[in-house]
Amino acid sequence: MSTPPPIAPAQSDPRREILAKWLHGLPASYALAIETMRPASNDASFRRYFRIDSADPRRASVIAMDAPPPMEDCRPFVHAAQVLGHAGMTVPRVLETDLAQGFLLLEDFGDRTYLEALDDASADALYADASRALIAVQRASRPGEFADYDRELLLRELMLYPDWYVARHKGVALAPAEREVMLRAFETLIAGNLAQARVFVHRDYHSRNLMMLDGAANPGVLDFQDAVHGPITYDLVSLLRDAYVRWPEERVLDWAIRHWQRTRAAALPVPVDFAEFYRDFEWMGLQRHLKVLGIFARLYHRDGKERYLADLPLVLDYAIRAASRYNALAPLLRLIERIEGRSPTVGYTF
Repeated sequence: MSTPPPIAPAQSDPRREILAKWLHGLPASYALAIETMRPASNDASFRRYFRIDSADPRRASVIAMDAPPPMEDCRPFVHAAQVLGHAGMTVPRVLETDLAQGFLLLEDFGDRTYLEALDDASADALYADASRALIAVQRASRPGEFADYDRELLLRELMLYPDWYVARHKGVALAPAEREVMLRAFETLIAGNLAQARVFVHRDYHSRNLMMLDGAANPGVLDFQDAVHGPITYDLVSLLRDAYVRWPEERVLDWAIRHWQRTRAAALPVPVDFAEFYRDFEWMGLQRHLKVLGIFARLYHRDGKERYLADLPLVLDYAIRAASRYNALAPLLRLIERIEGRSPTVGYTF
């Protein structure tokens, strides 16, 4: 009988070891069973999250965030949690901080996301809850709390599309005239985006960051550290034209109308004509989805995160459908179709 090969030692994880040491130093009242520490989730950044069981009768478990400096900074997370929590959004309480090392101890919202809970029967109620939570935060908005979602930031995000998706992922070299068409279209989108009323913007308000909570107001909201002060339709686009779940156009339209009606009832500064609001929604969505195409391509080519490639077709479809509905965006649509090697779009109807 041959001798079995030796078991390879577990890969070293110095950050996890430092995190465990920090957890050991926290007050005994947390009653942490640190040996139960296991991955809870990860995202598109360098942050990691671990779940740790607790014998504290107030909580069965907690979440430890590892945000390694200098790649990540915990301060925006702590600030946004305070601002958005005071505004009425259900966000996890920050229990302990070590900003220098990049560690936070957070309330645990569990592991059931909107993405897992959404189906034909539940969607109306869940999206209504998410809409009301969004409006509550928008009503509490004020300038000065978050960075401005200004022209420079909007354009920087849009440039991820030609730089990472077109050039790196598709391998397409744009001619100077084509690049000029794209840049003119970007300026058209940005002008429309900046003309909207400005509110607190979560910036990633979608089904993977919204949590189902027991005994508390749904949704629980995560991943808000990149919040800005910007266009009022941005988070609604993130919610209803989600990169991870597809709904029929007529259902999205119905939810958008209901949200617009709630914003009007809440005296938020949105257009009195729904058609104008919906155009703002679509143009904001096109900005977001071009950006997301670039981000997903970068996550794959730079960071080796292949799972995002499966979501590219839906995001691309969102972009093409939106661009196909507006004459002002026709040159951009034709360019996208050239990049994709597609026949010209005839048009879509709801």
